[in-house]
Amino acid sequence: FLDDVDLFDPLFFGISPREARVIDPQQRLVLELAWEALEDAGIAPGSLAGSDTGVFVGASWSDYSALAHQAAPHLEIGPHVATGMHDSIIANRVSYALGLQGPSMAVDTACSSSLVAVHLACQSLWSGESDLALAGGVTLNLFGPHYLAMNEIGALSPDGRCKAFDARADGMVRGEGAALVVVTPLRVALERGLPVYCLIRGSAVNNDGLSNGLTAPNPSAQEALLRSAYQRADLSPWLV
Repeated sequence: FLDDVDLFDPLFFGISPREARVIDPQQRLVLELAWEALEDAGIAPGSLAGSDTGVFVGASWSDYSALAHQAAPHLEIGPHVATGMHDSIIANRVSYALGLQGPSMAVDTACSSSLVAVHLACQSLWSGESDLALAGGVTLNLFGPHYLAMNEIGALSPDGRCKAFDARADGMVRGEGAALVVVTPLRVALERGLPVYCLIRGSAVNNDGLSNGLTAPNPSAQEALLRSAYQRADLSPWLV
């Protein structure tokens, strides 16, 4: 669990304390990380206003919204409640605060949400739709019944350890966290002298389709996904 998710400096982002009271902490975290990611990249956040910078954020749980509905009889409904708990605003809030005019969207593909967000950011850059992008994901576990629901379908690992792609895999482990990265074409990064941490040569997205259960993996579909990603990157999987 993350500490102090209820703490936030709204005035830094031009948000009134009244509005901040009803903003999903996931929105706050992504705002803070967007600023930090741009600073780490050596980009002044204020310099991007009006640019085709995209924002792609994976967000697959709406715990804050669930809590708000639970507390509805005691919740003061004001002008900021709807935007404060709507998932799309997790990305839109960043675009609004920084004046970004590229694509801005929250993506929900369950456990792959952050990876799909990065994929969409790359697609936007490769197509010329964006010239810079912020991509990543956020999740907070604020609503207990969601744990119970995941346990009822057998999705949680009984020993609390995640063993992805392992023969011993017996379920997922829910945790809290958030991360954003700045993505831009390598040519642009080199021209501007931006730090380069890694190079994304290609990416791909598919679905398992029919398997032995809605939440169960399909090995053949996952193999096809990897082959597609390597093909788009013009790489041989046997050489890396």
